[in-house]
Amino acid sequence: MRTILTLTAFLCGASAFAPTPLQNTERFDTACNSLSVPGMWGAGLNFGKGDFAFYKSFDAFMKPFTPEDREAFPEIFNIPKGIYEVSLTKPLGIIFEEIEIGNGVFVQDFVEGGLAERQGKIQKGDILVAITAVKIVGAKYERRLIPARNFDFDTVVGAIGSNDQKWRCNDVILMFERPGEADPSAVKTFMDFFEPPFDNPWKQQQ
Repeated sequence: MRTILTLTAFLCGASAFAPTPLQNTERFDTACNSLSVPGMWGAGLNFGKGDFAFYKSFDAFMKPFTPEDREAFPEIFNIPKGIYEVSLTKPLGIIFEEIEIGNGVFVQDFVEGGLAERQGKIQKGDILVAITAVKIVGAKYERRLIPARNFDFDTVVGAIGSNDQKWRCNDVILMFERPGEADPSAVKTFMDFFEPPFDNPWKQQQ
């Protein structure tokens, strides 16, 4: 029996472009290592600073990169087909259900009359693949888009809750995959670009 998490109590109280697919893992690694804007994942004293410290939207996040980068690596600068980004204020009005216990969530239903239902972009069955979250380290913080394909309910709830106005968060940004339209391998490759490196504060215990 699958467990259902209703975010109502917690929260009321959540253009597709056709990419040029990566040819192989080596090409993706080359792209990640050679983009000309350094510090996308700041570590140490760079945490909480710079153009990438606060995620507002995909287009805004990618804006600092050069036209040469965009031309050389279109698979990183175009959201894959079947993936879309949405901005919602809390309460989101989404009911998530786990795909498997502790391994990913999808949209099971909507809160009647809630924001997600009224907005009309999200559909039942869509899979959450990324979400913004805030991490605080000492006196500094960052809001990042974090791959969420393997998140459990508690992690999803924690990520949503971390988008608080005291951290200048007026919304929560979510990326969804629409089953039947997206290529899962292309989605994984795209989301790997947003995965924090192991030497970054996002991978370290607070």
